[in-house]
Amino acid sequence: MRIVNVTTAVVAYHGEATLVRIDTDEGLSGFGEANPDAGAAGVVGMIKFLTPLLIGEDPRNVERCWEKLRRSKVFAGPQGGVFVIALSGIELALWDLAGKAAGQPVYRMLGGKFRDRIRLYADCGDGDDPAGSVSGCVDRAHRMVAEGFTAIKFDIDDLHHPGKFDDFNHTINAAELRSMVQRVAAVREAIGPDVDLAIDLHARYDVPSACRISWELEPFDLMWLEEPLPAENVDALVRVREQTRTPICAGENLYLRWGFRELLERGAVDVIEPDVPKCGGLAEAKKIANLAELHYIPFAPHLVSTPLGTMATSHQCGAIPNFFVQEWHALEEREVWDSYVRAPDGSGSIVKDGYITLPDTPGIGVELDMDGVRKHAVAGYGVFE
Repeated sequence: MRIVNVTTAVVAYHGEATLVRIDTDEGLSGFGEANPDAGAAGVVGMIKFLTPLLIGEDPRNVERCWEKLRRSKVFAGPQGGVFVIALSGIELALWDLAGKAAGQPVYRMLGGKFRDRIRLYADCGDGDDPAGSVSGCVDRAHRMVAEGFTAIKFDIDDLHHPGKFDDFNHTINAAELRSMVQRVAAVREAIGPDVDLAIDLHARYDVPSACRISWELEPFDLMWLEEPLPAENVDALVRVREQTRTPICAGENLYLRWGFRELLERGAVDVIEPDVPKCGGLAEAKKIANLAELHYIPFAPHLVSTPLGTMATSHQCGAIPNFFVQEWHALEEREVWDSYVRAPDGSGSIVKDGYITLPDTPGIGVELDMDGVRKHAVAGYGVFE
């Protein structure tokens, strides 16, 4: 079996999500997805650039293909981030192909499963609440708990808060901090003590602000406080973690296992959150999870993918012992999100009661619904052409 072609499609989700198709000379095709954060133009261009290196390779040699691309001179250049995101999408498609060729689900190709279902947390955004209001957050929290989710997350980094003094300096002030605490308090009261609650700050703040926020949120028993400041300065993150009882989570913008090494070795986080279709793919995410396990750190992947990338990530989460919870980020785009694949059980969605059940079908286990893909395809990129 040899690779004969690699093509892409770009669909509307969380901006522009890049889907990857790899075709073989035996008529078998595999599908993957690259994280949308880098923008589709750069990712699609990089995949086209890398395609000649894959032509003629056996797609079942997933890690050989991955390493061949990683060792190309592109990775060492200025487009390293876009390169790894493109590489991640290709790698997911290779695993889909390898599983289909072997007649096995991807989780089995990764060593077998520790669990049948993957627990999700619902990313509720900011609840569509203006500054000073909490009703939207409360309503959204109630709805997600009613749908069966045992964990939810909210954003409280309001860059348009009327109390801000400066558009660029995000040092927290009393009015902003009070608004944050009110929002978290209202959600915690609404969901009770037994539903896990995470709070995201999107790496907006400096060390003193991160410390103040984390101290004020200690009474609400958070599952974690996500990226209170950028993860690339490990010393700064260590300072915050050492000063609070609130668990700190970080890592969505780091790449490959080397990007996580210092974060783990220095004890800068309580939870690690690689984004699988961004950090290097399924096998690489498993290696990152293994590194985290050495430090007794749980693995809770960040995820902003269509159901294709979401199910692929679920296979990886099923194949590691230290899995905690996986992000689901489609609350505000649910109808479009569900339309991209056909669920293995024939129902309308792969998400049920706050969980994803791992399918036993070969490969990733979901097939693209091409009607949905074409309907929401972003103009100018073509659909696997």
